[in-house]
Amino acid sequence: MPVLAKRENETNELQLEEAVSPWREGWKTFKKNKVALVGSGIVLFFIIIAILAPLLAPYGINEQQLSIRNNPPSSEHWFGTDDFGRDIFSRVIYGARISLWVGLVSVAGSVIIGCFLGIIAGFYGRWIDTVISRIFDIMLAFPSILLAIAVVAVLGPSLQNALIAIAIINIPNFGRLIRSKVLSVKQEEYIMAARAVGMSDGRILFHHVLPNSLAPIIVQATLAIATAIIEAAALGFLGMGAQPPQAEWGKMLADSRQYIIQAPWTVLFPGIAIMLTVLGFNLMGDGLRDALDPKMKS
Repeated sequence: MPVLAKRENETNELQLEEAVSPWREGWKTFKKNKVALVGSGIVLFFIIIAILAPLLAPYGINEQQLSIRNNPPSSEHWFGTDDFGRDIFSRVIYGARISLWVGLVSVAGSVIIGCFLGIIAGFYGRWIDTVISRIFDIMLAFPSILLAIAVVAVLGPSLQNALIAIAIINIPNFGRLIRSKVLSVKQEEYIMAARAVGMSDGRILFHHVLPNSLAPIIVQATLAIATAIIEAAALGFLGMGAQPPQAEWGKMLADSRQYIIQAPWTVLFPGIAIMLTVLGFNLMGDGLRDALDPKMKS
């Protein structure tokens, strides 16, 4: 009897090991990817900076000292000063708040609306799928930055409107992604079984279809945040995003472009901040794709 009990325990342990959650498997794979961990570290670094900005910034973002305009980096002003004598280090730190906020909130809006439309199109098909897919096709026919400029031109230049524009232009990407995933998932046997027992469409969608479609959405969302930060900086550079005196990296580049020869540090540090943040999200997104996409696993 003790031998049989021992064998049963060993069998149960083996079954538990084999039934490891795909998410846990993905996490293990992600932890082994050193490049992805570096990207995650960069992202975490900027998130901490954004949260602790009031404690880390030595000067106010709009504190002007015209006597030290365009001063080079020094012990008092680590990144130098701009053409109004404002401390660039403080403004770069506070700029992290705006860029991350725009990236995260705009992508969250794109995910919610895009996934909702994509799930409906993929699950119900027919004329609903045709209408939604054609809307996505029309939106994707325009270059994303051009469409964003058009939206901001209609709504008016401001950071909030730039956020709305970035959210709108990313909706088709998530909509088409979730639609293709739903088309494959809804043919699975467990979905047919759920329908056979009389489960409602809403419960099937949110309890079975959506959870099994999350992996590609998470990967795409991480990469989309990097794109959203670039688009926010581009709109700010064009004067259609953040407005003075907001400390936004793209706006800082626009305000300092005429001093690029005289005071290169005024554009260097905001540019490096944009580059590092985008690089961090891209590296993390690539790592998530390698971890969560079965096709990428060896």
